[in-house]
Amino acid sequence: MMTYMITPVPKPRMTQRDKWARRPPVLRYRAFCDEVRLHGMALPEGGARIVFMLPMPASWSAKKRASMAGQPHQQKPDTDNLIKAVQDAILDDDCRIYDISGCKFWAVSGSITVIDGPAYTLPAPLYDHARHGR
Repeated sequence: MMTYMITPVPKPRMTQRDKWARRPPVLRYRAFCDEVRLHGMALPEGGARIVFMLPMPASWSAKKRASMAGQPHQQKPDTDNLIKAVQDAILDDDCRIYDISGCKFWAVSGSITVIDGPAYTLPAPLYDHARHGR
């Protein structure tokens, strides 16, 4: 398990124009990618779980902040966009990753924790059907 003190940023939708345009979401994403690479973050090929701790808004009251700390983050950005941002920042080709999951929670400050778990294998009946084309 490795924790990186990096505030998570989702992968934005990008177009050809984003190669030269300076949209704020794209600039935040590119800065995030640079920070991920600077910290030397790595992902295992299988069995990875990524825990995203997203910072609470400064506009929240102290009471609300205290009650929400550590609670599930159930709004945008989506977990899959956060995972995609990490994968794209680290890997040139993320097709080697075959088992990855993520979750997100509220926190005082942002961080990303990568948990390296055991890689999963298919149960025998599923494996046999896949191999024999049934």
